[in-house]
Amino acid sequence: MVSITVSPAGRPISIARGLPSQFDIPGKQLEDTTVGDVKVAIAKKFRKLYPARQRITLKDSKVVLHDEVKLSDAGVVDGGELSVKDLGHQISWKTVFLIEYAGPLLIHPILYHFPNLLWGGPVYHSMLQRFVYAFVMIHFAKRELETLFVHRFSHDTMPIMNIFKNSAHYHLGSGLFLALSIYGPQYSAMSPYVRGTSRNDPLFIWACTAVWAFAEVSNLITHLNLSNLRPAGTRKRAIPQGYGFSLVSFPNYFFESLGWLSIAYMTGSWTAYGFAFISTGQMYLWAAKKHVAYKKEFGNAYPKQRKAMFPFIA
Repeated sequence: MVSITVSPAGRPISIARGLPSQFDIPGKQLEDTTVGDVKVAIAKKFRKLYPARQRITLKDSKVVLHDEVKLSDAGVVDGGELSVKDLGHQISWKTVFLIEYAGPLLIHPILYHFPNLLWGGPVYHSMLQRFVYAFVMIHFAKRELETLFVHRFSHDTMPIMNIFKNSAHYHLGSGLFLALSIYGPQYSAMSPYVRGTSRNDPLFIWACTAVWAFAEVSNLITHLNLSNLRPAGTRKRAIPQGYGFSLVSFPNYFFESLGWLSIAYMTGSWTAYGFAFISTGQMYLWAAKKHVAYKKEFGNAYPKQRKAMFPFIA
């Protein structure tokens, strides 16, 4: 049996009154006991402090100990002390992604198929509108399927209140605002903005479609490559290799930005351009941060010529 003392990190935890406290983990040797075992022991005594809600660190340390870490590897001895922080109510990242992507999949069909709701009459959809509608639906259906069957998450959960902020980007930006901008009379088959311009030219639309399709397929390939790097049920990391990774650390972000930019260019919509630039900016911030983490983790083994997201640039 292993005994570990657990104290609250920072201020006392209201839902776990009685900390610090000693927890006994029966049937385990120190070298076999993991941080996950400690979390389970804490949750048995304080049911509201379930494992996903806990962040375990060494005493007087901010270094997070993941569930699979063995106590002996972390330098914890039998009778030693750990700290726990209450992260608040949690929701799984998979659930968050499914909710985020479901928004546009519901909003676009409503505004596309029921124009009377906003424009007071039928909208005779142009080829441009039909293609944009198909692009959006295919893109987010793909994202839902990737969430279910491809992505492997380095973090299991996030604070539940963050879901509103995360979802607003998709539900409003690529959902409501984009649909309102594209599916109205301005882009209809009878609109002067479309008739007699390149936006009514099948060659122009198919050329933009080719760029969009290239971006979507490439994005899928890089997601599959990233998924194959991490064995199921682990947080193991490796240097990404293969399609797209020779030039940048995060080609999946680059290809996604290219897909949204192709929609913006095809439509000329300021809303579409706005969403493309905001999304690209956010993805670059993620890529730059993760790129630094890759170089720090792998050191000289990490390819020096790689940029974070944009080939040869940044």
